[in-house]
This record gives sequence, C-alpha cells and structure tokens, in this order.
Amino acid sequence: MNYRFACLMAAGLALAASPHAEISASPQSHSVPVGDVDIIVDGARQPRYAHEGRWYVEARKRREYAIRLHNPYPVRVAVALSVDGLNTIDARETTAAEARKWVLGPYETVTISGWQTSQLEARRFEFTTEARSYGQALGKTANLGVISAVFFKERVPAIMQETSTDERGRQRAAPPSSAPQEQGAASAEAKRADAEFAATGMGRRTGHAVTQVWLNLEDTPAQTVNIRYEFRPQLVRLGILPPVPTADPLQRRERARGFEPGFSPEPPPQP
Repeated sequence: MNYRFACLMAAGLALAASPHAEISASPQSHSVPVGDVDIIVDGARQPRYAHEGRWYVEARKRREYAIRLHNPYPVRVAVALSVDGLNTIDARETTAAEARKWVLGPYETVTISGWQTSQLEARRFEFTTEARSYGQALGKTANLGVISAVFFKERVPAIMQETSTDERGRQRAAPPSSAPQEQGAASAEAKRADAEFAATGMGRRTGHAVTQVWLNLEDTPAQTVNIRYEFRPQLVRLGILPPVPTADPLQRRERARGFEPGFSPEPPPQP
C-alpha cells in the first residue's frame, strides 16, 4: 500500500491507526442478495455466462447500468471496483491494493450506479461504444470491456475472527453455452453492429453522497470477481449466445401477393 497517497486522500479527517483510506456509500437493502457482484439494468439482474474460465454479461447499447456489490462476510470489507480498468471513485489506474475502495458492512449490499465525480454526485454508467467511452475521453483504452471487483476484509482481532465457511465459491452456475450456428443473411445495420465493441460512458448526473473512512485491511484479497461485457453480436461470435435468426428480406418479398378477396375493413373505433 502506498501510505503517502492514502494519507493525502484523508486530508482534514481524524487519522486512525490504519493507513487505508476508503469510501463508504449509502447502502440499499435487498432481501435476497444474488451473487457478490451483479450487473443491474432497469432494476433487473443481468444473466451471467461462463465461457472458457471467464464470466460474461450482455451489454445493452445506450442503456444505463449499475453494479451491485454484496458482502458475504461477517466483517466489513473494502471493495476495489474498476470499470474498463478505471477506478470508479477517481478513474485512476492502480493495483487493487492501492486503489481507493468502497466500504460495505457485514452482509451489506450496496449499488454503485456510476463514476463518483464529487462527494455528493456521480455520473451514471452507460453501455456505449469504444469511441464514445469514458476511457477513450481520458486516453486510457487498454482495458475496455471489463468490470473488476476485489474484496479485502477488515483486519480483526483473533477472538473476533469468523468461524463460518468462506462463501467465495457460491457464484451461480451459468447456463451451458450454445455452439455457434450458421448465420443467415444479415442487414447492413446488423453488419455494423458486428464491428462495434462495448465500453462504458459517462451518463447523466445522479446524487450519490459518500464519506471517507479508515480501515485496517488484510493484505490478501478475500475474493476477486472479473466480468467481461460485450454487445450481443460479439457474444454470438464468441459462442456464448446463439445467433438470433434473421429473416431474408428477399424471401419476404417473394411471398408478396396482389389482390385478396373481400372488402376494405372498418377502421378501429376511436378512444
């Protein structure tokens, strides 16, 4: 840990025994937390797919999303959370140990909805293209398309150490991936989508008040979760999702007919 950097981040606060400066967010309660890291779009958890040793989710273009973190441990944790390789608190590129972190109480769940731009505001995460991403705006594009959360437990006296079994391995089993199928004729719009890759942009402003606290953290992470996200065409190319059948416009036109028997229908009644 870079002690000098951490102390600078804590300027003006009472200095505790630990050199770790973290951020505490207002929690959101969920009666049944699902997983330790979930991607949320329109309030719904997005399916997570396992493929060749990695987790994937589908990026929904131009849609805002949030990252829900759950602490499965009976002690506080600090979570280093990055999107596209950029810390969600200060957009710095550092190691997880040196990063500023989000603090969660025992068994607590919080939702991080965007890039923290001040002590009171954030800018919403938004699925977009590489060219329109926040990383592109900062000139930091080496790690586009990945969300990473690294959990560090708070160091506690031996008499308070947890006795329950570590739940790091309780991630959901993902549905089996489907083998890629032969794709039919695609429209020009679909072909353009095939060449686009997902990244995260800075969306609208939203209120998100935080405070800075100190924690004495264990040196070794309790768990690390990495999630790759891509638009559907790229997930199809990787063999993670089956292709959506596309109708051939020429075949539709070949089925066109002229006159049909009968009379002109009455228009529907006006409301």
